[in-house]
Amino acid sequence: MLGDDASLEPLTRLLIARTEGNPFFLEESIRTLVETGVLVGARGAYRLAQSLPTIQVPATVQAILAARIDRLPPEEKRLLQTAAVIGTEVPLPLLQAIAELPEAALHRSLSHLQAAEFLYETRLFPEQEYTFKHTLTHEVAYGSLLQERRRTLHAQIVAASERLDPDRLAEQVERLAQHALRGEVWDQAVAYCRQAGIRALAHSAYQEARTCFTQALAALQHLPEQRGTVALAIDLRFDLRTSLFQLAEFTQVLDHLQEAEALAVALGDQRRLGQVSAYLSQYFWQTGDQEQAIEAAERARAIAVAIGDFGLHVTSTVYLGAAYHILGDYRRAIDCFRKVLEFLEGKPLGERFGAINPLAVISRTQLCCCLAEVGEFAEGSACGEEGVRIAEAIDHPPSRVAAYLRLGFLYFHKGDLHRAISAFERGLALCQVTDIPSWPSQIASVLAAAYAQSGRVSAAVPLLDQALEQTVSKQTMLYHTMWLPWLSEAALLANRIDQAIHLAERGLTLSRERKERGREAYALRFLGEIHMHREPPEVEPAEAHYRQALTLAEELGMRPLQAHCHRGLGTLYAKTGQAQQARAAQTAAIDLYCSMDMTLWLPQAEAALAQVEERA
Repeated sequence: MLGDDASLEPLTRLLIARTEGNPFFLEESIRTLVETGVLVGARGAYRLAQSLPTIQVPATVQAILAARIDRLPPEEKRLLQTAAVIGTEVPLPLLQAIAELPEAALHRSLSHLQAAEFLYETRLFPEQEYTFKHTLTHEVAYGSLLQERRRTLHAQIVAASERLDPDRLAEQVERLAQHALRGEVWDQAVAYCRQAGIRALAHSAYQEARTCFTQALAALQHLPEQRGTVALAIDLRFDLRTSLFQLAEFTQVLDHLQEAEALAVALGDQRRLGQVSAYLSQYFWQTGDQEQAIEAAERARAIAVAIGDFGLHVTSTVYLGAAYHILGDYRRAIDCFRKVLEFLEGKPLGERFGAINPLAVISRTQLCCCLAEVGEFAEGSACGEEGVRIAEAIDHPPSRVAAYLRLGFLYFHKGDLHRAISAFERGLALCQVTDIPSWPSQIASVLAAAYAQSGRVSAAVPLLDQALEQTVSKQTMLYHTMWLPWLSEAALLANRIDQAIHLAERGLTLSRERKERGREAYALRFLGEIHMHREPPEVEPAEAHYRQALTLAEELGMRPLQAHCHRGLGTLYAKTGQAQQARAAQTAAIDLYCSMDMTLWLPQAEAALAQVEERA
């Protein structure tokens, strides 16, 4: 049992040597000594800890490790450094290929490095593999190499990997990409970084994909400028735009697309110019400029027809339909999406044709939303359910989220709140385990409204606050205007009247600025609702907003919204004693609800009409 300071000093030196100065392992060793009785309780541990600074210890743990590595025989030191360049996991065949040592000397040095606890063996089959005892040891060994030697070894690792295991290169692209970058083997760095980015996209790892494509672009700058490399620079920007879209980084999307456009013009490459126009259409659609979105989509379609590019034709038609949808031109949008479904008949369900998500899912779920707006719920639900089945079959998370959201949107419109809430909750749950930051605020907005409509106001309020916070922080302008009306409704049902009117007025202003007439109609209707729910009701502004909303809804064919406006007007007229007008409005609402099987609101309208009849 140790007690005096003289006996502590040798123990301290021994602990530092055995733990390589690592504070974590020092602490664990002291705890073990206390538990086994070598040190007497907390007092002994404290005295040992106090003695540590008095010993001549190098300034850092890294310095201790560097000193140990420097004391190795040159052959072993060189082998350890070579292993460090390979990585924390060191396959023996790869180490042997670049170590420049005879087999006997290699195995002898590996045995010594294992005995000194620098490396240890982790696997024998299918090939022998080593790893570093501590991550810090790997870092120090790697850092002890001169930059030029590191570069040479990284390049040798790429060449050796390609030679030793050519059939498994696809499984190793991430590792090979980093070795090629550090080895400054620029052509292979471009190829492997791009492959790694594509793999990351397939797994919905959008941050990782962005990093890989950015590295590929940087590596490409080191290659001679010729037609092939310029074309590749365009394609890499297209790849990068896919990950940036999912990360809601729209400013960077535009920058890369404009750079790609300039390069395509310089090449005179019509196909890539058409792709740029299609992707610009999607960008403008996403950021709220539908007129430019339509112009860009039409430009892309014209190029597609001229050069006979089927994929470009289909993709640009999807983006054209999406822009018409946002503008409130639902019939044109429906025509576009129906054409796309015809185009895609017999094609693989997972085919994207350059789009971010599979077009079989996009076209069906967008069509589902448009049909919901005009009250064609039977066809819309069939499209939406099929879109969900396809998205789940191909297991593409962003497509699944979009499919759940849009199908839920149809059921929400129809008044089937149970199905709507189920779809929204599935989408939100998937967002929580995937890297898709642009979706949660959209789902939270309409889910808050669905909860509030179903009487679950306490569940709606946190989602309302979450959606507002995310909408402001993400600045996703398209969905900012799309979901403001539903946030307004959730706020109204939660009795947050001032917040509700602010959201509805903001939605009205934005939708008018962008000529999004369907959304303008929603904002007007909710302003009517808010004014009617004031105490006392603000009759004139309520009626004016309902009337404006109804006129727009009739012009755009928005039959569900027409029904809601008639019911709102009927309720308002009943409150002000205008029985004849109330009767006419409620009757119109009932007829529309019955024709579309919107049973949630039908009893309310019928009860309101009965009350009017009784008073008459």
